[in-house]
Amino acid sequence: MAGSELTGAPSFMAHPDTLLGMPLIDDPIERFVSVVRFYLSGWHIRPAGVKKPLNPILGETFTCWWEYPDKTRGYYIAEQTSHHPPKSSYFFMAPHHHIRVDGTLKPRSKFLGNSAASMMEGISYLRFTNRGKSKGGEKYILTQPNMYARGILFGKMKYELGDHSYVRCPETGLAADIEFKTKGWVGGTYNAIGGSIKNERTGEVLYELSGFWSGEMIIKDTKTGQKKTLFDATHAKHAQPLTRPLKEQGERESQKLWKSTVQAVHVRDHEAATTEKAKIEDRQREEAKRREELGVEWKPKLFRRVDSRPGGCEEGEEDLEWIINAHLDPKIGPQELVERILSIAPILPGQVENSEQDTRRYSHHHHHHHPHPHPHPHPHHADESHAAAGHSGHGHLHASDNLIDFDSRPPSTAPPENHAIKPISQAQQTAQQKTANLMDDDNDLSHMNNQMSKMNMHEAMVPEGQKPLRRADTDTSEVDVFVDAEG
Repeated sequence: MAGSELTGAPSFMAHPDTLLGMPLIDDPIERFVSVVRFYLSGWHIRPAGVKKPLNPILGETFTCWWEYPDKTRGYYIAEQTSHHPPKSSYFFMAPHHHIRVDGTLKPRSKFLGNSAASMMEGISYLRFTNRGKSKGGEKYILTQPNMYARGILFGKMKYELGDHSYVRCPETGLAADIEFKTKGWVGGTYNAIGGSIKNERTGEVLYELSGFWSGEMIIKDTKTGQKKTLFDATHAKHAQPLTRPLKEQGERESQKLWKSTVQAVHVRDHEAATTEKAKIEDRQREEAKRREELGVEWKPKLFRRVDSRPGGCEEGEEDLEWIINAHLDPKIGPQELVERILSIAPILPGQVENSEQDTRRYSHHHHHHHPHPHPHPHPHHADESHAAAGHSGHGHLHASDNLIDFDSRPPSTAPPENHAIKPISQAQQTAQQKTANLMDDDNDLSHMNNQMSKMNMHEAMVPEGQKPLRRADTDTSEVDVFVDAEG
């Protein structure tokens, strides 16, 4: 069943074969390589056609689980924690396999001529609770590649990943710098990666990485020159997450919330889709207005602010911002952990959303000033006029179910663009006006584009020590100009 952006994150955990064995590897270098394999195994799951989800609303939640071959399960919980700018937090745990992930997604948009970019500023922490001396287990810090959509006005639509992302283990001093290479518009190939794994303490490069995130990825031992396949995504089968039946879901759960919009989009009823989407956004604005009148601050239901102070539970992890609000000490054993996870939010069939939990959460301000959320660009790296069919009832959540498909788009789909490089034909202008009403209308679009053009998209990256990660991003103007993405 389709939903919004919240339902998109679990592809990270969809290869049990690369996921479950990692904590069992004793050698720290081999274990690190297994994390890089797991990290690189998930990107092919995004379909080749560019797809764009609906913008999640504040307080929207999504839960799902995976069934593993050994009859254990992995559990996933996500919540939208900010609307301006859009941010969501997620939590994953496979209690019987000593694996926990805490993460945040912060997509930031940029439109440019015939392409759009979603700069992914989120971070996630993967932990092996049976390893290491650090609190909560051996920790791996992961960032994400940026996403680029080419050919959004004309030409064949193409989705690319770009720029550097990192996998780092502070405890062992190992780090991988992985470059997702954008094709550019002269030469090059699609979906290529490159990179290295090194010991940051000695500066020694242990392995070099090459290949394609959609195909075979090669790891080369720099000492021996030996090459091996790290992961081959060509025919890789990924495990589908499972979700509860719609009738058991609460009004704020992604699949239930967006059901009518997605159905309308699926049958290409543009007007009904816009109306349904507007209803949800109007309700969100109404709630924000009411909170302001009452002088109360919105708080997430399932996540709490991280305590990143020295000695705090999440020391040095301020980039995470929010973390699941539950005490999940690995020492209590897998069965007890499962019970605690299931008491955070309903995940399995038969667990019903507590109606009290679903009411609006407020906490009173202690001072009179209520900051207004300032307008901010949204992650529309493309138009929202198509979604793939959803399932009713619980069952597999397919990667294509929660995203809107571009490859079968009708002619009238172009994102709002106020500073195109070439003159735009009359037909394209009409297309833009039609599309604008499916966009998130919280912002005046010209303001949105002004904000975007002011952004500094090319910050240098600081991977060392405890500092937050910064990435050097592809200059989209280099790879944009009005070209057909297949060029």
